[in-house]
Amino acid sequence: MKLTQYSDYSLRVLIYLGLRGEALSTISAISESYGISRNHIVKVVHQLGQLGYVETLRGKNGGLRLAHHPEDINVGEVIRYTEANMSLVECFGDQNACVLTPNCVLRGALNEALNAFLHVLDGYTLADLIEPRRALHKRLLPTVTERSA
Repeated sequence: MKLTQYSDYSLRVLIYLGLRGEALSTISAISESYGISRNHIVKVVHQLGQLGYVETLRGKNGGLRLAHHPEDINVGEVIRYTEANMSLVECFGDQNACVLTPNCVLRGALNEALNAFLHVLDGYTLADLIEPRRALHKRLLPTVTERSA
């Protein structure tokens, strides 16, 4: 299974904000740190806000930060919300026209594999992803001059 770029960017935004703690961050700073288009980050942050993972504060001294503690954000859950289509093969979707479906063992095996994949991710939280805090800070936040909350 390959995650979409959207899910990848969603996790990266959460990692960035998790490293910043209560300090406010900007979309521009996140975009610059990762070398990702600002427009992509805007879309990701918007959905993460709608899902309740990110808190946005408007105004001159505004910015964004996590809406929950990193240990309360489950990676498997984030993937389930950000992956638009978890259909590994045609027979998982609504437009299934495969003639093998009634007798197919592969479908069951792939479904089992997908569930195992998500089960492993369910065992991780954002806190686990930001554990190598010092190394991640060096890579992502070496020149951050954002406002602190």
